[in-house]
Amino acid sequence: RTMWPWRDWVIDAMNHDIPFDQFTIEQLAGDLLPNPTRNQRIATGFNRNHMINGEGGRIPEENRVEYVFDQTETFSSVWLGLTVGCARCHDHKFDPLTQREYYQLFSFFNNTPVNGGGRSGRQDPVVELKTPEEEDSLNAFDVRREQEAAALAEIEKKLFPKLIDGSAEDDASLKDLPKDIVEELKQPPGKRRLRDVRKLAVFFKERDPDYGGKLDKFGRTIEAYEKLNEAVPRVMVMEELSTPRDTFILTRGAYNKPADKIVSGLPAVLPPMPDNAPANRLGLARWLVDESHPLTSRVIVNRFWQLFFGVGLVKTSEDFGVQGEKPIYPLLLDWLATEFMRSGWNVKRMHRLIVMSATYRQSSKMTDALRERDPENRLLARGPRYRLPSFMIRDQSLALSGLSVSKLGGPPVRPYQPPGIWEEATFGKKSYKQDHGENLYRRSLYIFWRRIVGPTMFFDVSPRQVCTVRMLRTNTPLHALITLNDVTYVEAARVMAERVFTLAEKGTSESRVETAFRLATARR
Repeated sequence: RTMWPWRDWVIDAMNHDIPFDQFTIEQLAGDLLPNPTRNQRIATGFNRNHMINGEGGRIPEENRVEYVFDQTETFSSVWLGLTVGCARCHDHKFDPLTQREYYQLFSFFNNTPVNGGGRSGRQDPVVELKTPEEEDSLNAFDVRREQEAAALAEIEKKLFPKLIDGSAEDDASLKDLPKDIVEELKQPPGKRRLRDVRKLAVFFKERDPDYGGKLDKFGRTIEAYEKLNEAVPRVMVMEELSTPRDTFILTRGAYNKPADKIVSGLPAVLPPMPDNAPANRLGLARWLVDESHPLTSRVIVNRFWQLFFGVGLVKTSEDFGVQGEKPIYPLLLDWLATEFMRSGWNVKRMHRLIVMSATYRQSSKMTDALRERDPENRLLARGPRYRLPSFMIRDQSLALSGLSVSKLGGPPVRPYQPPGIWEEATFGKKSYKQDHGENLYRRSLYIFWRRIVGPTMFFDVSPRQVCTVRMLRTNTPLHALITLNDVTYVEAARVMAERVFTLAEKGTSESRVETAFRLATARR
């Protein structure tokens, strides 16, 4: 699939600090806004990041329902901090959420033309991102293809005159031809597939060199068109059906066991949707960021806190329900949530507020008394001290060495990786082709992921099968072995050493150590 244009939209939105309420609405329902722009439609690619099952024998409707399950549960995890998946099959065992209410949420996402069929990882609806040059080239190929198809039709009218009027059985010119060739000739040239044109070209190459040559030329034109057309990025997006699809409660979550028919709606425990709100994804998105509904803001600022302190004010950032941890400082969480909304959902302002606070700027030094009373620093008596995520460690290593490439956006890259990893995971069907040059040193954000086998230099990351908002930190020898032996880290270390030798004011060991320490820590 091609989802990097959606990723680039996210980067651009963050760099331009678009308000988080707008960020939310465009990703959940950009296609439903009045006269949506191409970028607003691309934003809805967020909802299409679910897995796609291409197994032979898989039932399309079963696939489609699984995709909607994922969209519903991702929506709930990201914006509501609720684990609603239990209610697929029965009323939630802990939180005040019924199975009926689960399918009322499900209904909001159950109205797209996705049919669940096909083996492709890029299923309609999609947005095409053609450049003006690609548009011109494709139009030129279209004209050429039509001209060559018309010329072939004229030739075939003379060679096989009765093909046109449907009496091919009486045409003496067809009697010595194989049945499959006759069947291909019955199709007008402009409707033939590339493989059919090639088959005809090979058959007539010696029997009629002039006709065979024209078929071969037509085949090359089709091939060039298809190659250029296939290279055009197509991003999976959301789109509504003109006639709404009926939604039913599914008995035990089985796609083929519908029970009661239901309509879109919200759990009774949450604030109601305004009376004039449309009962679709746009109404749902606007309800999420309505100031009378502060849950979204609480969930998001808690995740900001998690980003900077390593753990949220609510430790279970994925679960604000009954089984989740209560906030360690509830009034602070309340104030941050209302401040976030009051500031116009300004993300950068909220980040600045947190990192410039006296709490964040404390020393992270640990004393025996603090360790005994608060080993996890939940009371925030000292500054945060925790290991960076593995993708940030890689980015930091490249930055310190000077190797990091700051280029923004574009298709994913494939940096160093041990040989045979993809082949072993895919029974030899997929091979990893490493990039070269600057692509080896781009930020981790741009690295290509294969869901069943992620980049080998990352640890403690989401497996990417489902949305994960809280990563666990582990500590195994594998982490040290990666930073000691992975080619990226070895190169970064070597280049940083060269940089230290260049920057050190005096050629002494002491000055080099000081320079290296300052590069690594930004302090003396």
